[in-house]
Amino acid sequence: MSNRNNGNESASTTPAGDFSAWLYSTEASLRSGNDVADVPCGACRGCCRSSMFIHIKPKETQTLRRIPRALLFPAPGRPKGHVLMGYNDKGQCPMLIYDQCSIYEDRPQTCRDYDCRIFAATGISVDQQTQPEIAQRVQEWVFNFESIESREEDRILKEAAAFLGKNRELFPPWSIPNNPVQLAVLAVEIYRLFSDLTAEMRQDASGLSDAAIADAILIALSELG
Repeated sequence: MSNRNNGNESASTTPAGDFSAWLYSTEASLRSGNDVADVPCGACRGCCRSSMFIHIKPKETQTLRRIPRALLFPAPGRPKGHVLMGYNDKGQCPMLIYDQCSIYEDRPQTCRDYDCRIFAATGISVDQQTQPEIAQRVQEWVFNFESIESREEDRILKEAAAFLGKNRELFPPWSIPNNPVQLAVLAVEIYRLFSDLTAEMRQDASGLSDAAIADAILIALSELG
């Protein structure tokens, strides 16, 4: 069975792949911390033109060799050696030349990890004003669902993301990010736990309070480090 996600289809649609395969791959990538997201970008360069600061770690030596030092500055709140690369007056990455990444083979890990399908998967919104190209692409993504289980995974992931967004007051201020990318990543990271907790709620007539779910998520986050 191959079905489309008809909830947010725009006039133009772009295949995002099988939802379950995407979810498992993204979870594995987040655990390893150094995989490359296989995103069918095509001609889209939205993430390169959306006024993003790119985090580069000290161990990314080849990347650092390719970027002029004048374009880098210390990353606030990060250990020494972690830097950010800014953007030009057009909001574009300075390494984007003639609409192509000029250091693609040595691009930062942040760029390798970035996958705007995570917004379509979690239902988290992108700022239309500051990132219009990404917002448009997110509206165009359409996942395939090969099974009932796949659709259930989609539903639960969106519920997990919505729970984080609606219950910020149940968490310490530092624990739930305001940045949409980080919030979407967090939703994927806690997806399995949230799935187990909501399954427990369905089995237990007394259910679990939102506060109890938040506490369980906090414990899991502390274990993730």
